[in-house]
Amino acid sequence: MRPCTSRWVWRSRPTPRRYLHVPKNFTDDDAQIRIDLPARLGFSRDVVADLITQKLALQGVTFSWHPEGRKPYVLVKKTRKPPTLSLFKDPKMRDLVAKAKESAPIIGFGAGGRIVSVDLDAESPHILVNASTGGGKSVILRCIACQMLHHGSRVFVLDTKRISHPWARGLPGVTYCADIADIHDQLIALGLEGRRRTRVADDLGIGADPKAIGDRLLILLEEVNATMKQLARYWEKTRESGDPKVSPAVDALNEILYMGRQLRMHVLLVAQSATARALGGPEVREQSSARILARYSVNAWRMLAPEVHPAPKSTKHQGRAQVVSGGSATETQVLFFTEAEAHEWASTGKAATEPQRADLPAQPGPALLHKPAPPADSLADPWSAPAPAPAAPDPAPTADDVLADAGNTNLPVPAADPGNPAATPSANPAPVDDDQAVGLREAFENHLPGVVSLDALRFARAKDRTFPKPVDKHGTELLYRAGDLKRWARNRPRAATGTTDLD
Repeated sequence: MRPCTSRWVWRSRPTPRRYLHVPKNFTDDDAQIRIDLPARLGFSRDVVADLITQKLALQGVTFSWHPEGRKPYVLVKKTRKPPTLSLFKDPKMRDLVAKAKESAPIIGFGAGGRIVSVDLDAESPHILVNASTGGGKSVILRCIACQMLHHGSRVFVLDTKRISHPWARGLPGVTYCADIADIHDQLIALGLEGRRRTRVADDLGIGADPKAIGDRLLILLEEVNATMKQLARYWEKTRESGDPKVSPAVDALNEILYMGRQLRMHVLLVAQSATARALGGPEVREQSSARILARYSVNAWRMLAPEVHPAPKSTKHQGRAQVVSGGSATETQVLFFTEAEAHEWASTGKAATEPQRADLPAQPGPALLHKPAPPADSLADPWSAPAPAPAAPDPAPTADDVLADAGNTNLPVPAADPGNPAATPSANPAPVDDDQAVGLREAFENHLPGVVSLDALRFARAKDRTFPKPVDKHGTELLYRAGDLKRWARNRPRAATGTTDLD
């Protein structure tokens, strides 16, 4: 047999039995086919592998090449499959999850029951999840997020669908934003927190304990295709003359993605079609070197995992996904938590024993666009640092002003001094209505007209874990901050019908 430029030519036309060795037990997991190769292979290995899989009608196989010696050959081995199911309720699975590293939550199990995980500190700080409808995107995120919460991480759920993660609502350490206005403000605040952590890391220097930078933050950005469009439309409606054209929330997300693992801030991007246009550019997609694909198309695989060839065939097996990291793909049976199990696991462990840091508020309020940004060299927490009241109207805000202002939305507003008008804030004071302490009936009549019924407010007070806490009491009547009730109404679980403007 000698190589030719276009095809192999056998001098004596040998029968397949002379170079193709198929064992009788090839149906077993450890069985393998041996194919003898010519001494000088005139084709690339990829071409030969494609020909072998096509001619022998093989699926789910790996190739092991042995070109050395007088008789080179290639071994074709069946890929061992992951377990059919991986359930957290199994005591063995629960023990493995309890022993997992804080930075490496278990995603699932591969062939032979091997643990599959991605270390957010050592391998990839962010993870991209790509799957079509019914591919289990929410199950994957629930698996990762509840383990992170168990270890004491803070989790921010940005969910325009409103109902993707009901298990996480009301949990300590979870901020749930469903309204696009709140998602916009929260991203800006997180971008500001990233800048603060960068300054802290610079001060700490090399060799410092990473935990000194702050708690680990996990950002779940659901349905990024739709969310990015809604953020752009929201900014088009709200931006004023002199404001940047690009949404500052999108800029903040990009900053977080570029900051890397040193800041202990991680993003889980969820997309049905993770195109460069949907994510804001190909460089954004490249920041997620770990990718989880389920029920993917051929085009999706070529776009997100071109380094893995040939592409493994997609399957409709429930809970089955491909975890791509380090240039290889691992077929994985995703670990399944029920919503009750995820809630229970997230509310135990370190999250239950350590108090929540005071410098990480549950959610920012509306951005104060005309307040001066804090000094760049200040290491004080940007969400709690007081801001001076301007004596005169400020000029049009810059992009940096917008990013800085979003994190300072819970600042106290100085009281007016009748004897000194100059001491009274003159630029954008906090809305008086939002700071009022009101009962449920007054809130229904004056602050939430047509938004939610009085009976629904009373029911939510008794049953909804996310309902605001009372701030005062008048006789036997509990009083609530009007702004907190408005924010709850915007983000309560319901059908997604767009932004509700309550402010």
